[in-house]
Amino acid sequence: MQLNINGESRNANADASTPLLWVLRDEMNLTGTKFGCGVAACGACTVHVNGQAIRSCVTPASAVVGQKITTIESLGTSDKLHPLQAAWIAEQVPQCGYCQSGMLMAAAALLAHNPHPSDADIDDAMTNLCRCGTYQRVRAAIHRAAAAMKGGAA
Repeated sequence: MQLNINGESRNANADASTPLLWVLRDEMNLTGTKFGCGVAACGACTVHVNGQAIRSCVTPASAVVGQKITTIESLGTSDKLHPLQAAWIAEQVPQCGYCQSGMLMAAAALLAHNPHPSDADIDDAMTNLCRCGTYQRVRAAIHRAAAAMKGGAA
């Protein structure tokens, strides 16, 4: 099956029922998307499909054929960080770091649809779990990135 991943058409040889997470990690070698729980509860596997944050561990690869899949690998580059990545660093969000790619992808989807989120909007959108408990830093980083994206101070 043909998948559009990070702007490239890629051929996946997996069974149609294989979760997108495993196609990304095992076939495409895009290991930034993490396996956490396997039941869509933790969010470590969050990617975008047509701009919407989805949990790739429970999404069959066949369900996203012909759609635009975006992974953490295309959020920013080492030369030009996405404002969220810069804010994550400035606010010292990552502790162990395992959940962070999923957190960043969920936050990016939030800001794409709501460039000026309130604390309540952030709390509603950020359903990802973090064992390190950096939720207050995540909220601060999202506000910082939102300000940077609208031309304010970061």
